[in-house]
Amino acid sequence: MELELTADQKLFQSSARSLLEKDHSLDRLRRLEPGESAWDRDSWQRGAELGWAATIVPEELGGGSVSGEGVRDLTLLAEELGSVVAPGPFLPVNVVLAGLVAAHGTGPDHTATIEALVAGEQVAAWAVYEPGGHWAPEAAHVAASPTADGWRLDGTKDRVEAGLQADLLLVTATTPEGLAQFLVPTSAEGVTTSPQWALDLSRPLAEVRLDGVVVGPDAVVGTPATTAEIVEKQLQIALLVQCAELCGGLEKMFALTMQWGFDRYSFGRPLASYQALKHRYADMRTWLEACHSTTQAAAEAVQAGSPDAPQLVSVAKSFVAERAQWILQDCVQLHGGIGVTWEHDLHLYLRRATSDRALYGTPEDHRRRLADLSSL
Repeated sequence: MELELTADQKLFQSSARSLLEKDHSLDRLRRLEPGESAWDRDSWQRGAELGWAATIVPEELGGGSVSGEGVRDLTLLAEELGSVVAPGPFLPVNVVLAGLVAAHGTGPDHTATIEALVAGEQVAAWAVYEPGGHWAPEAAHVAASPTADGWRLDGTKDRVEAGLQADLLLVTATTPEGLAQFLVPTSAEGVTTSPQWALDLSRPLAEVRLDGVVVGPDAVVGTPATTAEIVEKQLQIALLVQCAELCGGLEKMFALTMQWGFDRYSFGRPLASYQALKHRYADMRTWLEACHSTTQAAAEAVQAGSPDAPQLVSVAKSFVAERAQWILQDCVQLHGGIGVTWEHDLHLYLRRATSDRALYGTPEDHRRRLADLSSL
């Protein structure tokens, strides 16, 4: 399913591509020293100036999209970032913004925070995972206890993308009234962040410890009654960004593998001319088109606020995340020995695909979710 792009969307896409070519080099990822950040504030600021954190935010809150369909523009941009395994807080910032926008009008007002994130002046991360836990945002073990001046948070979060660089954390926690989310400054007393090992070189992860962290009543995002709906919206955006990024990376690596097949000769013929390899290329292209279609269908549903959106984003994640690894593994095999070397780009894309497969629910998690949704 191919969607025709408007002139504004093509310009949005090309401006992002130009900036990525200038700021993000795959060679730089390979040269990173232990503890060195894969991205810097200046590069993210330049992206924010092009609207990278604005597409799903209404104009009255400082955002806006080039087509009027913010979710579609977001996935279009995510494909461009995925095509170069771009580092940066694109996913966590947009996921946090999705929650703040969904909560707008209920609970405390976070308009100033939304505007700062859209402008690239602040970076936020979603602290939703906990040590040893699978994807289960509703089962938060971090405890939020009411105090005379607000709330006290205690517990640990891990696998927090951009947690080391973030100014704000959106923390899921259990309150006496149920699940709630809190905006917590990383500079708050009692917040400790430490680096975690990450398979994806472009996306550092962090463990966050909350030891008696006190926040005011205005730190709550939405209300406990609306938290489940807000978290669902955040999940939908996270999954769309993941799937679109994977599609962009798959397109790049499939094209590279096709070119490799035509450039390499065996017995006087290009490798790509052999029937057995043609079958593998055809299978990969078919799977890749299906990845695009399922992602675009999910994006349309989320954009329209369709009641089928939860199912369709889970269909996309369960299919794209699984097929991405199959396609990339085939690309590695078709490249032969060079495909498993550090100097080749393939492993960077395979690392991203493997990491995306695990975060925000594995394909198996989302198949179980689909079963649960179908029984409602």
